Amino acid sequence: MARPSSPTLTDSERRILEVLWKTKEASVREVADALSKKKPVAYTTVLTMFKVLEKKGLVTYRSEGRAFIYSAAISRSEARRQALENLLKSFFNDSPSVLAQHLIDEHDMEADEVAALQKRVDDAGTPGKSA
Repeated sequence: MARPSSPTLTDSERRILEVLWKTKEASVREVADALSKKKPVAYTTVLTMFKVLEKKGLVTYRSEGRAFIYSAAISRSEARRQALENLLKSFFNDSPSVLAQHLIDEHDMEADEVAALQKRVDDAGTPGKSA
């Protein structure tokens, strides 16, 4: 039985999108070759992943001869936003402040990073000023 499609980007899907964000558009072969530079990947695996990405609405394609040329239908920024929304819902009770507190408590942040974060928080609370 086939595994259900993940509503969020899997690592494999993200790696394919990373290639497309860098190259703007590419064929399955070009993406497979790019991915294989780090770790061997089969052409058919990449082809299957493109079908999943297309079904999720994350890539578009056009025909060029017998090949399909793919491009990302989502920006890196939008992918980050969606991933963060999912993370907030799944682990942090939909609360950015709970996530921020977790980051401060669980990760070693340099004093300048904490100061920069505090400045953004302060600026966000100031009318007419955007973070």
